[in-house]
Amino acid sequence: MPEVESARAVIERSGLGRKIIDVDDTDSYVCRPHLPGQIRDALAGRELVAARRRGKSMWCETSDDGPELGIHLGMSGKIVIADPDGGEIDGGDYWEGRRGKGDYRWSRFMLTFADGGRLMLVDPRRLGRVRLDPPVEALGPDAATVTPAQFRAALAFGTAPVKARLLDQDAIAGIGNLLADQILWAARLNPGRRVDKLTPDDVGRLLRATRQAVRAAIKNGGVHTLKIIPFRHEGAHCPRDGAPMTTGKVGGRTTWWCTAEQS
Repeated sequence: MPEVESARAVIERSGLGRKIIDVDDTDSYVCRPHLPGQIRDALAGRELVAARRRGKSMWCETSDDGPELGIHLGMSGKIVIADPDGGEIDGGDYWEGRRGKGDYRWSRFMLTFADGGRLMLVDPRRLGRVRLDPPVEALGPDAATVTPAQFRAALAFGTAPVKARLLDQDAIAGIGNLLADQILWAARLNPGRRVDKLTPDDVGRLLRATRQAVRAAIKNGGVHTLKIIPFRHEGAHCPRDGAPMTTGKVGGRTTWWCTAEQS
């Protein structure tokens, strides 16, 4: 989610209020379920007027009551704004320090503006997605702004492991695998603890840890900057108490935790 917020800010700074004259939507996998040309026909002549985000989902409102443009970054996607000569004007953390003409061979989707500039989804692994009118209303509350009542409600039903519930975008939107490990480590909770076994104090620590982790990741440039991330490997020891770190699958995802404080 912090990486998506960075991409949203790129569009807000450099992509709004510019007339779209062409759209490269020929990658039918990235642009599914649309056929080539459908997104172009819907957006040509319009402008992006606002860039929004909920959790890991991002979308742009368009002028004249046009459709919303949903952009999902996947694991490796980045938004790059380029000038008419191909030089990067803006691109968030991914392009920081890389001015001059960029390598756009991994561009999967592109808007061309009337002034010759371009907005691109650059995605080497081709895991991103672009679609019109994405169903963002199905997502849970955003992890950056979730209220205590919403957070408690997200954890108040079922018997799922707490990590699996944190990763459930319908419950709380925006928490990915690494962010969840940081939150659970900071809250000193085992990732396999069932949500129906959490105490009010557990839930309170989880909420505080979520807020702190999200703020830190956005401020410092992404989830890779969080404190526990360098210790998610064999032979590592917890940076807080020195106990060995251990790993397993929780909710189908590779998970790391402290053998002492998260037992």
